[in-house]
Amino acid sequence: MNRKLRSMPDPTDAGAPRRRSGAARSTLAATLLAAALFAASLAAIAAVPAGANAPARAAAAQKLQLRHTSIGSILVDSSGFTLYRFSKDTGAKNTCMSNRECNATWPALTSSGRPTAGPGVKASLISMITLPGGKRQVTYAGHPLYLYEPASERAETSYVGVRLFGGTWFGVSASGGNVK
Repeated sequence: MNRKLRSMPDPTDAGAPRRRSGAARSTLAATLLAAALFAASLAAIAAVPAGANAPARAAAAQKLQLRHTSIGSILVDSSGFTLYRFSKDTGAKNTCMSNRECNATWPALTSSGRPTAGPGVKASLISMITLPGGKRQVTYAGHPLYLYEPASERAETSYVGVRLFGGTWFGVSASGGNVK
């Protein structure tokens, strides 16, 4: 008679921890590293004070340009992204910085060098203000300029006229007026 022998556990192994294979150790290490990096990223974001201008996009020297769109001619930055002004700003004061969500969604257009004017843009209307922390925000016709952080298309206009954070976000014309 043939009986199948069952494999019996080795009594000397009882309770001993199992060693993981090399592939399992690598996968575990990669997972732990990814979790640690994610946690560090969240901590860094949470540590940015409300008035900090961390999300601002800066160039050595911004070049303001004019772009023709379906809603009219609007100012864009050196990369071609739409520039906005905030109706809640009074004079050349950035009021968005006092709100962390506003500041993250609508970062200030900053420049470490003197901004220049492209064709159709009036150089005499370009200036800068100093933000808390020392960064320099570009202004046009006395209005601080902003970008829309989630924008993915150059000269995008679907956010022009949006009401958020207690004010309206307008595009900016070559004369410095609102584009709605």
